[in-house]
Amino acid sequence: MNQKEFEAILKEPPNIRYEYFIKKVTDFEEVWGLYDEGWATADDGEGNMCIPFFPRKEFAQHCATEEWSSYKCESIDLYEFIDEWLIGMKEDKVKVSIFPNEDTAIAEVEVLLRDLKNELEKYE
Repeated sequence: MNQKEFEAILKEPPNIRYEYFIKKVTDFEEVWGLYDEGWATADDGEGNMCIPFFPRKEFAQHCATEEWSSYKCESIDLYEFIDEWLIGMKEDKVKVSIFPNEDTAIAEVEVLLRDLKNELEKYE
């Protein structure tokens, strides 16, 4: 991915970044997060915990600033993400933050699961 593409994706509205996330994580079969003795978390503005996830390492690195400056990029296998992470997050009532920035896409686990499974069906 070149710098121009990177910057263009960051400027897209949340719904377009969400679609990009779905496509890229199913293409590469991995999800990226930020880790430092625990996974990075944020508040969705309504008191709910969110965990930020990214479709590529470059986007995770871009967000490893300020309170997350000590965090390192870690990849998660897509199938582990679907079968373990999202199920656990649903049980814990934790939401998913896609490409966190000033207009972050917050996804309900059920919606993300559905969208990932629908996209994966296209590959079968």
